[in-house]
Order: sequence, then structure tokens, then C-alpha cells
Amino acid sequence: MLKYGFLAIISVMTASFDPAMAQTKKGDHGGPLVTSQGHPIEFVHNGEEVIFYVGDDDGSPLPTKEMKGRATIQQDGKTITVQLKPLNPNMMVGKTETELAAQARVVFSGNVHGHSLTARYTVE
Repeated sequence: MLKYGFLAIISVMTASFDPAMAQTKKGDHGGPLVTSQGHPIEFVHNGEEVIFYVGDDDGSPLPTKEMKGRATIQQDGKTITVQLKPLNPNMMVGKTETELAAQARVVFSGNVHGHSLTARYTVE
């Protein structure tokens, strides 16, 4: 019994130190900034529009012309997937059916040049 309790505590501690969930940094556009495989990804939303600014590992804008991506959004007990389209120079943009509410969870997933990028956010 003690063994399982210890494993549960370790599991909770590991989840609380997930670097993808840390949102202490703000990007140039005012949104939370998460780094995935060395690539900074900033999340901004405006009404029904979701925008992800993707940076290269050296901090410069990463061209998204050939990037494929999606945003998975959990809000009000529902999960929706929004397909993202590249927009020059380094944006991935999509539209939701409704405006994002506080505490909605957003997961960015993208692929470019052999890199799979994932970033998690909580709407403030």
C-alpha cells in the first residue's frame, strides 16, 4: 500500500514540474511563451482566432510555410480540434466556433522539417 502511495506522489510531483506547462514567460505579442525542442512558441487569441508564433531555435522567426499543425482545445467539458494554417512569416492561425474562456486548455501540435512540436497553454 505504501508503495502505491509513494508512486502516486512521484507521479504528481513529476507532472507539476513539466516544463511545457510553465507559462511564466511572455512573448513579443503578449502571450505565454512555451519552448518545444528548442523552438519558442507563443500563443495569442483574439475572439475566435487562435494564433501561434513559432520561433527557430536561435530565437529568429521560423518560416511556417510548409508547417502542418492543429490546436486541441478543452473547454466547458468539450474537446475540439482546430486545423491551423501557416501565415507568413512565422504564424500558425485557426478559428474556433466560440471565444475561448478563462481556464480553457489549449495544446499546439505541429510538424516542420522533421520536428514534432507540442506546447500546452491555459487561457488566463
